[in-house]
Amino acid sequence: MKQLVLTLIGKDRPGLVEEISATIFQHHGNWATSNLSHLAGQFAGIILVEVAEEHLQTLQDALHALPELEVRIEHGEHSQPESQIEKLNLVITGNDRPGIIQELSSVIRHKGANITHLNSRQQSAPNWGLPIFSAFATVSLPPGMDKEHVVDALEAITSDLIVDVEPD
Repeated sequence: MKQLVLTLIGKDRPGLVEEISATIFQHHGNWATSNLSHLAGQFAGIILVEVAEEHLQTLQDALHALPELEVRIEHGEHSQPESQIEKLNLVITGNDRPGIIQELSSVIRHKGANITHLNSRQQSAPNWGLPIFSAFATVSLPPGMDKEHVVDALEAITSDLIVDVEPD
C-alpha cells in the first residue's frame, strides 16, 4: 500500500467533503486520517490516504480533476511506530499577540521536540479587553527528555501564558 498525503484548499461549499471522500472511495483509496477546517470561507484540509499501487495513478488523476479545489499530493513515508514516540498533549492559553506561535514553536524546537499537531484560535474575552489565544498542541519528545523541561520553557515565555498537560 502507498500512503498519500493530500493537502486541499478551495472555496468551501456544501457537499465538498462528500465529493472528496467519494472520489477516494471510487478509486479504491482508504481515507485513514484527516484534519479539515473552514477558514474565512475557504475549505482547507490535509488527508492521509492509503491506496494500492495499481490504483495510485487513477486516484491521483481523479483528485486533481476535482473542480474548484487545489490539490497537492505527496507520497508518505512509513516511519517509526507512533507507540514508540513519547508525546505530550498541551493546552496553551494566554493573551493573544503577534508572534505568539513563533515564540511557542521556537521554544519547542530549541528543546529538541517537534510539533506534530497544532490547533489554535483567537477568541474574544469581553472582561479582559484583549483577545485570548488558545491552542492544543501535540509535541513529540526526543528520547529521554523530561516533559517538564518543555512545559517550564513555554511558561517562561511570559507570565500570562498557561500551559496544561492533558493525558493521552
